[in-house]
Amino acid sequence: MSVRLSGPPEDARGSRVDTAKLRSRARRVLRAAGHAGSELSLSLVDDDEMAELNRRFRGIDRPTDVLSFSLVEGEAAEHRGKLLGDVVIGVEMAERQAREAHRGFDHEVARLLIHGLLHLLGHDHEEPSAAKAMRAEERRIWRSLED
Repeated sequence: MSVRLSGPPEDARGSRVDTAKLRSRARRVLRAAGHAGSELSLSLVDDDEMAELNRRFRGIDRPTDVLSFSLVEGEAAEHRGKLLGDVVIGVEMAERQAREAHRGFDHEVARLLIHGLLHLLGHDHEEPSAAKAMRAEERRIWRSLED
C-alpha cells in the first residue's frame, strides 16, 4: 500500500498539513475501503490551482474542496496497476470549511480524503439513494480512523 503525496503542505493562511498524519490516515482509509494493496496519489493545492482544475475538468469556474480522478474506470483502467487514481484536496477551501463547521483542519482534510477516495471507487451523490449510501460508507470509514 502506497500513498504519493504532493503539493504545498501550507495554505495561504499558514495552516500546516500534518503530512505524516495524512499519509498514515490515507493508508488506514485504503485498508478500511478494502484496498490495502492499492496505491493512491494525493495532491494538496491552493484555491487558484483548484479553480483551474475545476474549470478544466468540470467546466465550473471556481475552486472546490476535493476532486477525484479515477483510474478504476474508463480507458486507463486496464493499465493502472495498483494505482486507484488521484485525489486533489483544496487546502484553502478545507481551512474555510473547517472553520465554518467548527472542526479541526486535520479533521476536514481527512474527511475530504475519504470523500475523494470513495469517488475514485465509483461512489457518487447525484441521486438521493447513492448519496445516502456514500454518506454511510464515509461514516464507516471514518470510524476506522477513530480506532
